[in-house]
Amino acid sequence: MDVFAKFNVVLSGPEDAPPLVFGHGFGCDQHMWRFVAPEFERDFRVVLYDMPGTGGSAPQAYDAVRHSDLEGYADDVLEIVEALDLAPVAFVGHSVTAMIGALAARRAPQLFDKLVMIGPSPCYVDDEGYRGGFAESDIHELLESLDANYLGWSATMAPVIMGNGDRPELGAELTESFCRMNPEVARSFARVTFLSDVRDVLREVTTPTLALQCTEDVIAPVEVGEYVVAEMPDARLVMLDATGHCPHLSAPEPTIAAIAPFLRGRTPQPA
Repeated sequence: MDVFAKFNVVLSGPEDAPPLVFGHGFGCDQHMWRFVAPEFERDFRVVLYDMPGTGGSAPQAYDAVRHSDLEGYADDVLEIVEALDLAPVAFVGHSVTAMIGALAARRAPQLFDKLVMIGPSPCYVDDEGYRGGFAESDIHELLESLDANYLGWSATMAPVIMGNGDRPELGAELTESFCRMNPEVARSFARVTFLSDVRDVLREVTTPTLALQCTEDVIAPVEVGEYVVAEMPDARLVMLDATGHCPHLSAPEPTIAAIAPFLRGRTPQPA
């Protein structure tokens, strides 16, 4: 199966333009980039795809062994980039997919030109000298709740993750997106996501990186964004004028304003 069918790859923009790949986060699909990606179609060859178990990806795209850790999802990114023969690419990853992009860039740095991380977290569990945002017991409770009733968990957690309680339609959209995901894949991917710890990888990622951080983000506190850029050899942090964990939906204009200068070679300013 080719990558177009396997991961529902969609291409737009000039064929000879620099390639720009967007990777969505947990429980989402490429539709979540609809406010951001089109802004880059004039200057970039934009690549959208759906992760296994989401959107229009093929059922056989998910492999329980391959996707038992984040490296398997990094394999997917490398498979797409190599199959399309567009390297080096700029890669924009949201949430856990920011770390998936980092893993892919560490393994094949020649394939990546720049990384953009939106709400990244290399480890969600608090540790000595490190604030991930959750106690270990909180993570296990979250996963037990998800295992017991995925649809109920989605309805409760998606609005919290989205934030922006004054705009309930955003939380409703994320809830619907979570509920569309294959439940079995979602349960597995949630464990892979929330129990991951790739802090030791950051120092090995030499690709120039921009991290975008929101305030009042229950998934990735400000301290996590600061940690990420402090650990990476060539990274900078931009604080967005936005709240919640999904600024590409809740605040697309500041998100675009922060990403565009970095991708076009200028120093980004706080949006």
